Amino acid sequence: MSPDTAPYDALLVVSFGGPEKPEDVVPFLENVTRGRGIPRERLEEVGEHYFLFGGRSPINDLNRAFIAAVEEDLDGAGVDLPVFWGNRNWDPTIADALRRMRDHGVRRALCLFTSAYSSYSGCRQYRENLADAVAEVGEGAPRLDRVRHYFNHPGFVEPMVDATLAALAELPAQHRNDARILYVTHSIPVAMNDASGRGGSPGQVGTAIGDRDGGGGAYVAQHLSVAAEITERVRQQTGHRFGSELVYCSRSGAPHVPWLEPDVGERITELAKDGVPAVAVVPIGFVSDHMEVVYDLDTEAKAVAESAGVAYARAATAGVDPRFVTMVRDLVLERAAAERAREAGTPEPGRASVGLLEPSWDVCPAGCCANARGHRPALCGSD
Repeated sequence: MSPDTAPYDALLVVSFGGPEKPEDVVPFLENVTRGRGIPRERLEEVGEHYFLFGGRSPINDLNRAFIAAVEEDLDGAGVDLPVFWGNRNWDPTIADALRRMRDHGVRRALCLFTSAYSSYSGCRQYRENLADAVAEVGEGAPRLDRVRHYFNHPGFVEPMVDATLAALAELPAQHRNDARILYVTHSIPVAMNDASGRGGSPGQVGTAIGDRDGGGGAYVAQHLSVAAEITERVRQQTGHRFGSELVYCSRSGAPHVPWLEPDVGERITELAKDGVPAVAVVPIGFVSDHMEVVYDLDTEAKAVAESAGVAYARAATAGVDPRFVTMVRDLVLERAAAERAREAGTPEPGRASVGLLEPSWDVCPAGCCANARGHRPALCGSD
């Protein structure tokens, strides 16, 4: 018998989107920054990053490859579940995807966000996008749920362990044991991190970061949990405990607004002054080699390291690693089984996770990852 995906009859991959030709770049950036009052001149300046790569972001091609791998995995496991794709900021849009799903007779679908962690921009904003798209499509739009955050699923963490080991192996042997592992993620405003996960139970976020009110700080806490797990597994395999820390890239806010620090390039410069001879940069905040990886890390951070005389190696992202692809199937079947158990009043299935934090929730609690600009309708949550 085929694995049971009921009550779901489709999977929707929800992503950020990116330009696919030079004339798309500024309109795409206008979509990303809509409502923030950023001058066109600044958008054109940022757009130069894309023109270094032919005016095309890698993200859409990476999503196409990922979806093809997921479809192949589902088919090979006998899971009859069509996969659709919609973006926040560029074609194919989420509303376009919902129209295709409606026309294919989809009634209820699971969503997978290409963001593994809790934050407004990485979760709730996507949930708002889903609500907007359902309202736009109107009658016949499918009901939407989402799979849980997968930052601590072994299918995500284990590829990152192997990628970290591979990056360390690229460093000069005479400097390897003195190398620093820099775990990198996208910087966000400090206030956004403080609101992330708020409303969750202490067992899932609060106790891990000493937050007595049981909420907030989930974005950083989740990354630190993943970093600690990778560092320990690297120690077990190499017999050496590498120094490591969490750093950030891609800050884009106004200078007076506090964002998470330190910046990866600034930290490399500081480490060079302290005599650190090599760094292994591990992009745990990203699931594929999109612009923040190929520009911010492979271009800018690498150039900083070269200028400072620091050996540099960058670990691969999860991408289409078979374990990461299979994780999608596991999350779909897990959520489907959980929904059936809730309806039947029977115990829910176990959930795979690694590290100190518990598996995340299926339904975001009220107030989780609040929108700092005010409440907007959002799906897949309690509010």
